[in-house]
Amino acid sequence: MASSKPSMRKPVFVKVDQLKPGTSGHTLTVKVLESKTVLQKGRAASAHLRQTKIAECLVGDDTGTIIFKARNDQVDMMKPGATVIVRNAKIDMFKGSMRLAVDKWGRVEVTDPASFIVKEDNNLSLVEYELVNVEAEE
Repeated sequence: MASSKPSMRKPVFVKVDQLKPGTSGHTLTVKVLESKTVLQKGRAASAHLRQTKIAECLVGDDTGTIIFKARNDQVDMMKPGATVIVRNAKIDMFKGSMRLAVDKWGRVEVTDPASFIVKEDNNLSLVEYELVNVEAEE
């Protein structure tokens, strides 16, 4: 039997309107519409102290928009007007609504400007989800 080395899985790109609560492993191309810093901690003067920066960025594609929570180095990439590829992103829930986020297992990279027009009237982060506990049937 011929041994074949495991090939890297080609990322399956999804659209914003396919994102659902509690899911992860998403790769998508989005345009940054706006970015606002919500947290900035740490003094730049002390080199050993890690600076924490968090920005909430409204990103979207031709199916809708969602708020992306950018951390530290990601914040600098999320400039309004930029097109970025978000790899291995997950959906975090914040006060009942979805936020797109990339942890240490994922990546954000700036790419060539996308040709699509962002569908701004379908903001998935404005949809409120109610947490429902489903009881397992015996």
